[in-house]
Amino acid sequence: MAASSQRKKSTRSRRTPARASGNPAKRPVVEAGPVTTRDWIGAARLRTLPLAVAPVVIGTGAARSTGPEFHWVIALACLAVAVLLQIGVNFTNDYSDGIRGTDAVRVGPARLTASGRVKPRTVLVIGLVFFALAAAVGVAIVVRTGQWWMLAIGAACIVAAWFYTGGRRPYGYFGLGEVFVFVFFGLVATLGTTWVQIFALPSQAWLGAVAAGLFACAVLLANNLRDIDQDRLVGKRTLTVLIGRRATQVLFTLFVLAPFGILVFLALLYPIGWIGLLALLAGAPAILIVWTYREAKELVIALALTSLTALLYAGALFWAFAG
Repeated sequence: MAASSQRKKSTRSRRTPARASGNPAKRPVVEAGPVTTRDWIGAARLRTLPLAVAPVVIGTGAARSTGPEFHWVIALACLAVAVLLQIGVNFTNDYSDGIRGTDAVRVGPARLTASGRVKPRTVLVIGLVFFALAAAVGVAIVVRTGQWWMLAIGAACIVAAWFYTGGRRPYGYFGLGEVFVFVFFGLVATLGTTWVQIFALPSQAWLGAVAAGLFACAVLLANNLRDIDQDRLVGKRTLTVLIGRRATQVLFTLFVLAPFGILVFLALLYPIGWIGLLALLAGAPAILIVWTYREAKELVIALALTSLTALLYAGALFWAFAG
C-alpha cells in the first residue's frame, strides 16, 4: 500500500505544474514528456505565416502592374525574408514571454519556454538563427539591387521584431504592438517588395500596403483578445487590455472590413480585383466569432480565418495587378 501510494504521488507530481512564489499567473508551467516535432511547429505559429506572405504577394503584384517583366528571384527572396523574420519573431516572443512568466497560462500553440521542456537559451538561439537567415537573404537582395540604404531598413525590422516582447521595456507590453505591426507587416514589407523590383512606389502599392497592415493588426487584436485575462493578471498592457473587449471587437471589425473598401476602389481600375470580395467568406466568420465567442480557444479559429482572409485578398490583388 505504501509503495502504491508513493507511485500515485510521483505520478501526480509529474503532471502538476511546478509552483513558484509570487503572482500565481506568473508561475512557470512545467509539462512532462519530451518535446515533439509538433511542439516545435506549434511554436513557429504557422497560422501567422500568411501575414508574412500577403504583403510580398501584394507588393510583387504592384510591381507587375507597371510592366510585364517579373523579377521572380527577387520576389522569392523577399518572401524568404518575410517568412524567416516571422518565424524568428515567433520564437523570440516565446522566449521573452516565457522568461517573464506571461505565458504561464495560454490558449493556442505550444509555448516551449513556459512549458519548461526546452531551455530558454535554446529557444532564443533558434529565434536568432532565423533572424540571421533573414538578414543574409536581405543582404543578398541589397547586393543584387544596389540599394545599400535598405540595410538600415532591414536592421530596423530585426530591432522591431526583438523589442516587440524583448528588452526591458518591450513596446508590445505598452499598447504599441498594432502600430509597429501596421508599419512593418504592412507598409515596410509591401513597399519594400515593390521597391526592390521596380525602384518605384506606385499608388496601388501604397493602398495594398495599408490593406496588408490592417489585416496584420486584426490578427494581433484577435490574439490579444484571446489572452486578455492573462495579460491583465501579469501586467501586459496590450491595446486590447487598455481599451477593453467591446472596443477591441469594434476595432477588429473595422480592420477586417476596411481593406475591402480599398479593394472596391482598386477594382474600379483593375476589374479582376472584384474577385477579392470572396475573401469575405473567411473574414465574415472571423468577425462573427470575435463577437459571439464564449471560450478563448474559439478565437484561435478567428485568428486563423483572418490570416487566411489576408492571403486570399493578397492573391486577388496580385491577379488584378498582374492580369
